[in-house]
Amino acid sequence: MPDAENVPYSLDLKTFEFAFPGPLRDQLVAAVLDGAKTSTTGLVVDYEHWGDPLPRVGELGAVLDSDERVVAVIEMTEVRVLPLADVDLRHALDEGEGYTTVAAWREVHERFWHSDEMREALEDPAFTVDDATPVVAQRFRVVERVDPPGPKPTGGSL
Repeated sequence: MPDAENVPYSLDLKTFEFAFPGPLRDQLVAAVLDGAKTSTTGLVVDYEHWGDPLPRVGELGAVLDSDERVVAVIEMTEVRVLPLADVDLRHALDEGEGYTTVAAWREVHERFWHSDEMREALEDPAFTVDDATPVVAQRFRVVERVDPPGPKPTGGSL
């Protein structure tokens, strides 16, 4: 791993973490790195819970792997806040996880958002989503792959 003085990105970048560390994050990061994943979806309540601002178009983020090492830098190219029911097929397809319908995309995402891990992170054991739940539909592009992976920046979360 490069030391902090020899990384190809700013150490004050915000970080971007797909899911929680583990197999799902590893799968999602691999899809980002191979170009299959160009969109993702977050919950507005998750940003609010942590006091993080919503991402903005043009903002850069350092993608972390499960070991919290930077493996890529992405740029937000589109950010939409919309009700969960309004997520469209193009967005679901561009998540790069093999979904062929919005229903399949939603089933997997609801399973994640209703997981014990997510409910614990939100400090709400009864948390649930419905059609009206506000989500952040984000589109991004990889602007730089970081190989070997580098240290985690200190700029907060994206």
